[in-house]
Amino acid sequence: MAKRLNEAVEIRWHGRGGQGAKTACLLLADCAFSSGKHVQGFPEYGPERQGAPITAYNRITDEHCKVHSNIYKPDYVVVVDETLLKSVDVAKGLKETGALIINTTKTPEEVREIVGFPGKIGVINAEKVSMEALGRNFPNTPMLGAVVKISNVIDQKKFIEDMQESFEHKFATKPQLIEGNMKALVKSMEEVQVG
Repeated sequence: MAKRLNEAVEIRWHGRGGQGAKTACLLLADCAFSSGKHVQGFPEYGPERQGAPITAYNRITDEHCKVHSNIYKPDYVVVVDETLLKSVDVAKGLKETGALIINTTKTPEEVREIVGFPGKIGVINAEKVSMEALGRNFPNTPMLGAVVKISNVIDQKKFIEDMQESFEHKFATKPQLIEGNMKALVKSMEEVQVG
């Protein structure tokens, strides 16, 4: 989606506590900042407990952004846990020119029937990607790759380079996690389907 200069790209994340939606949101903000963008990345909590629904937000612009509110009409919505489709109106306010990106084994058409969103729907089996790349279910890394692929909010090559650097710093004492996380990112960018 082409944006005018300084028109914000706004992303809303839905997940459950412990799935890494907040971490993925903040990693996207870091990468966008590294590529010269102005960014905001912030979570919104309900009850702070493992498994409770959480929402996080990104606002990414080319110049300083003076808006500091929640995001009510996002360009992209990311759903890290598809069970939230039963309890949260994930498509609420989502611009028809944007996209809904969901961690699911369903097709875009099956998701469309559930949520009723007429725009683009991206699907990725983030659990499968994570299990293959990391041996554990960490859906946030594959979802982050899928968001960058679909939104084009930052250059994909620069994103991969920045994430390599970020993972090297984050997992300095656990270098075995760097390769797995990088595989999960690249694989999800290759496998995400849009309908």
